[in-house]
Parts: sequence; structure tokens; C-alpha cells
Amino acid sequence: MFGLSRMAAAAVAEAGDALVDGVPRPKSEKVNAGDWLEVTLPGPEAPVPVKAEPVPGLKVVYSDDDIVVVDKPVGVAAHPSPGWSGPTVTAGLAAMGHTIATSGAAERQGVVHRLDAGTTGLMVVAKSERAYSVLKRAFKERTVDKRYHAVVQGHLDPLRGTIDAPIDRHPTHDYKWAVVSSGKPSVTHYDTLEAFPAASLLDIHLETGRTHQIRVHFSALRHPCVGDPMYGSDPTLSARVGLNRQWLHARQLGFEHPATGEHVQFTSEYPEDLAHALSVLRGEE
Repeated sequence: MFGLSRMAAAAVAEAGDALVDGVPRPKSEKVNAGDWLEVTLPGPEAPVPVKAEPVPGLKVVYSDDDIVVVDKPVGVAAHPSPGWSGPTVTAGLAAMGHTIATSGAAERQGVVHRLDAGTTGLMVVAKSERAYSVLKRAFKERTVDKRYHAVVQGHLDPLRGTIDAPIDRHPTHDYKWAVVSSGKPSVTHYDTLEAFPAASLLDIHLETGRTHQIRVHFSALRHPCVGDPMYGSDPTLSARVGLNRQWLHARQLGFEHPATGEHVQFTSEYPEDLAHALSVLRGEE
């Protein structure tokens, strides 16, 4: 109700700043209909300066006063996070002289969606506060057209279809996600573009945007992304095509521009490692 993250809400309760009928209650306490809830909200977080660090291979596809669209290389995270010491999109943009919005959590200001560090392709970052609000709403309401290309093992049956399976954290591995009955609704549409003897090139349209959604959904169908050992890829095939990361690329991104309302669309070409893997699968190398 107050726009706080779960962690921030828990901190408010633990500090005694959440009262139920005038009495501080622990964070696990359940409230009942008719209870009077009083919350003392924490002060706004001071903007955290983004450390500017050049990111080799990070390309700006489009930029104006409200947004910047980038083509992200492999090995780059969207923003800083605990346990990640590598390059980030936000640091790379700062090094290029782009000022991004201060809206959002301190470590991911301006970031309205993310790509895994091992996934390449298109990302949009908000530069104005208005753009941040409009784009966050667009992603939440699923009006953004996100299309990915992926090479998965084997052949899908049917060749075109929809995967509707809820996703949540893996029950035994904290670093992974999985299809579980109690998870969040997750919908992936796919179409086979090209079939090889051992794999298939897919065009994928995400209706939702869960963490690792494409990797989890196709792994659950026993067709993991080539080069993705976390979700069950064949190491022999990965070595044959020369991949040490998942064959997954954010190919197209389309949305209504937050300032003009006009539809804009961007396309990204395959990076060298993915293009090489495709050539091997086609028998061209």
C-alpha cells in the first residue's frame, strides 16, 4: 500500500514504526478487517551516485531527454547488486555522460527492466522521472513488446505454442528459479524459426517478465537453451558450437515513447559468439 519493498516494510515493522490499533506489532503479525494501521514512513533515500566505468561493447542505440536504449554485451549486469563486482549498464552509461532518472531503489535508479548478465541485447533505461513512471507502468501492464531469439536443444512439439507455467525460486537451489505450482503467473509464446539436427532457433514473445523466465520454461520442457548448464544444457553441444553462456538474445524492443506516445521499436543484431554458434549448427563452419 505504501510502495515499500518487502525488505523496507520489514525494517519499518522491526523499528516499531508500524502500529496496529496503536500497538507496535512484529512483522509476522497478521492484521484483521477493521484494524487501524498507522505507519511512520522512512525518509526518502538520498540518490546514490553511479560510479562511472566504461563498459567495452556497450552500444547506445537511441537516446533523447527521456530514454536511452542500449545494446548490452555479454558479461554485463543491468545495475550493481550484492555479489556482483563486474561491469554494469548504469556505470557504462554514466561513463558515456548520460544522466539517468533517480527514481527506483538506490542501486537500480532509472532501470525499468533487466537482462541477465549472460544475456545480450536491448534494454531501455529511463533518463527522466516521468519516463521512469510511464515505462514501469507499461512493463507492469504488459504493453511492452519484448521479443527474444533463443537456440534451444532439440525440436519443440508443437513448433509454435505458448508455455503457461508459474515460476518462483527453486525449492532447493537459491540461485535458480523453477516452475512451481505456487509461483507467479508466467507466460511465454514461441515460434520455431529454423530447425537444426540437434537444436532449434526460436522467436520468443514474453507476456510476463519473470527472472530467468525463458531459461526456466524451456528447461522445464526438456529443451534448455544451448550453452546454459545451470538449466541442464548438454556440455558437449555447447563446446561444439563454442558457447560458454546461454544462446539467448533480446532481439527486439517496442513500446510507446513515454513523452510523445508514439510507438518506437528497436532491433539488435546477433553478437559474434551467437552468430558463430548458429553458423556451426547450420554446417557453415
